[in-house]
Formats: sequence, structure tokens, C-alpha cells
Amino acid sequence: MGDFVPSLFGPLTGAVSDRFDRRRVMIVCECAQGVLVLAIALSLSSLTMPLLLVLVALRSLASQVFQPASRSAVPALVGGRDLETANSTIGFGANGAEAFGPLLAAALLPVLGIQGVLLVDAASFLASAVVLLAVGPMPPVRDPDAGPASLLTEARVGLGYILRTCAVRIVATGFCAVVLFNGVDDVALVLLATDTFRSGDSSVGLLLGAVGVGLLLGYAVLTRHAHLLTMPVLLVGGFLVSSAGNVLTGLAWSVAAAFTVQAVRGLGLAAMDVASSTLLQRMVPPDMLGRVFGNFYGAVGVAAAASYVGGGLLLDATDAPTTLIVAGGAGVVCTMVVAVTLPRALRRHTGPEAVDG
Repeated sequence: MGDFVPSLFGPLTGAVSDRFDRRRVMIVCECAQGVLVLAIALSLSSLTMPLLLVLVALRSLASQVFQPASRSAVPALVGGRDLETANSTIGFGANGAEAFGPLLAAALLPVLGIQGVLLVDAASFLASAVVLLAVGPMPPVRDPDAGPASLLTEARVGLGYILRTCAVRIVATGFCAVVLFNGVDDVALVLLATDTFRSGDSSVGLLLGAVGVGLLLGYAVLTRHAHLLTMPVLLVGGFLVSSAGNVLTGLAWSVAAAFTVQAVRGLGLAAMDVASSTLLQRMVPPDMLGRVFGNFYGAVGVAAAASYVGGGLLLDATDAPTTLIVAGGAGVVCTMVVAVTLPRALRRHTGPEAVDG
């Protein structure tokens, strides 16, 4: 709930990125997250569950503002031909932090305790804000034909741009559809290991960690070789691998087989992340980029939450293998729709930069 509710504000959080200096927005967001984690750390002894949920939701909201600001800032920092490499590097760093952060926390916990670990986490956000000070200003790009408007009006304009721009709409809805159908895999993998394979907690950890291994490997490979592929091909390939991976996991006969398939599936997740970000950065005008990413990430959050609900109901009605096969199969169907419709939409698209096809 702490992550789902802020995702509903995607249209507004993206509008913030287009309205103000993006570097300043990122610095404020990192400082806000650091202060909120610090507040949690300092109030542990008297922290109630409602207050904790509020603090977590506020931190998630700050993160929701940071995401579109950071992604829309990338084209201002690197050339158009280097966007694939930049997005791959960002993905590698972000997912590396998600993978090794819990391991570092586990190592520090016996020494520093919960409060100490939270203080280290808060310090990491503040350190990030300091690093961002070295980045040059990124003033908002104004549409010369647009007059002064409220934040709500700008958010509505951004949403309207997505709805009427076919290529952008296909990329965003295709990505969200794949997440909607495949987002239940975390829960399904737990039941696959325990109920289907009759294995223990170590197998659960292996299956859940397999995607992370594939993600890091995928980002590492794309950092060096993403320029060899066109982004539409990489996007469709990522959709297909991530969806078909769940189908094959549902058909797996052992933990080792499921681990291998999920690791390969991680490669697909890295591909679809890099391709979607790069395509949007190339297609969308600079003055609209924050709002597009804000809506995009907000919709992805909603799709993930809906996937947990729908997937949970399917798990209750069937079992883990069936759920993975159905979810992955639906994702493959969505992939085929994108593969058919996206090339034509890209050919018709008129944007700030030619899109590789």
C-alpha cells in the first residue's frame, strides 16, 4: 500500500519534473527521502503502524517524483546515440543496489542494529544529493506556444499527449500489460518451490534471486552492446523473453530448471527497461518528457499492484505452475500485439528525433 498509493499520483509527479529545474527536483527528493528515513530511525521506540505507513508512503512519493526527473534528465547529460548505454548503466547501478543493499544491511545489522542500518540508509540518500550538486542546472524547457498553467493543468496535458500519441501509447501500454500479467511471479515462485517442488527456504531464495542475476547480467551486456540492436527489436524481445520465461518456469521439472529459466528471464526484463526508456527519451519532446515518465512509472506501479491481486486469486483457484503458464501466455499475446502495431506507429511518429526502426 505504501508504494501503490503514490503511484496514483504519477501524472502530477511527472509534471513537477517538467515545471522545475530537474536537478533541483532530484536533490530535493533525495533529501526528503533521507529525512523521512531518518525520522523512522529516530522514532523507532515510539513508532506506531499508522505513522510508519505514512512515513513510508511519503518516502515512496518522493521516490515517485525522483524517477521521472532522473529519467528525463538523461538526454540532457548524454548524446542521443549514447542513451542506450546510459540507461543500461543506470539500470545496472539501480538493480545492483537493490541486490546488494539487503546483503549489506544483513551484514551491518548485528553490529549497528535496526536503527543504525536505517541511519546508514538515510545517509546514502543525503550522499546522493551531494553528488547531484556536481551536475549542472537543468532548467525546464518551455513550450513557446503554451501560456502559464497550473500543475494540474500541465498534468492533464501530459496525460492527453500520451493518449493521442500512438507510438508512445503502445510502448507504455505494452510495458504495463506485460507487468500486469507477469508481476505475480514473485508469489508464484514461492509456492512453486514449496508446494510443487516440495523444497525448502533455500530453494525459494534461489528462485527469487535468479531474476536478479539475469537482470545484472543483462544490464552489463547492454551497457557494452545495446547499440548493436534497434530499440523496437530490443523492446519486443524483452517482452517475449520475460513472458515466455514464466511459461517455461511453469513447465519446469526442478528447482535448477526453474532457476535457469528465471535467470534468462532477467535478461528480458533488462532489455525491456532499457528499450522503453530509450524509445521514450527519443520520441517525446523535452518539455513533455517528465510527464510521460511520471505517467509511465505510475501506471507500472498500478499494474504491478493489480497483478498481485489478480494473480493471487488465480493462485488460490489453481496452482503455481498453472498461474505462471497463464500469466506468461497472456504476456506473450500482448508481446505479439506490440510487435505488429509498434513498427507502423514508429514510422508515422513525428518527434524531436528520428527513432531507430
